[in-house]
Amino acid sequence: MTGVPLNIDFQQILLHLLNFAILFFVLYLALYKPVKNFIDKRKAGYQELDDQTKENLDKANALKEEYESKLQEADSEAADIKNKAMDEANAMAKTRTDEAKAEAELILEKARKQAEEEKDRIVAEAGDQIEELAKEAAKKAIFDSTSDAFDSFLDSAEEK
Repeated sequence: MTGVPLNIDFQQILLHLLNFAILFFVLYLALYKPVKNFIDKRKAGYQELDDQTKENLDKANALKEEYESKLQEADSEAADIKNKAMDEANAMAKTRTDEAKAEAELILEKARKQAEEEKDRIVAEAGDQIEELAKEAAKKAIFDSTSDAFDSFLDSAEEK
């Protein structure tokens, strides 16, 4: 034994180290690099999907806000249109009411005139009838009093 204690063969150790280095290098090329590339590609793909998802979410939120603002604008426009329609309807109703009042006044005025004319006609007819009755009463009064006077003259003449 020449200076190697415990039966250690350095040549065998170096060969094992060289085999280990070759095995490490081959495994690195055969397994580690492709697996690392696969993982990096997969990580990049997921990152890209995450970025696209965030971008789509931002676009969706922007569209949502835009639609909500348009919906509010549409609601306000609908309210404005409704208010304008109500104002127009109220104005039209007021106009028609005013026209109806004016027409009612005309009808009432016409009815008053007709009533006044009817009253004047009735008063005139009544006046004519009163005049006729007065004439007849005067005739009767004259004839009755003349006849009574004549009868009393005859009665007194007979007594004498």
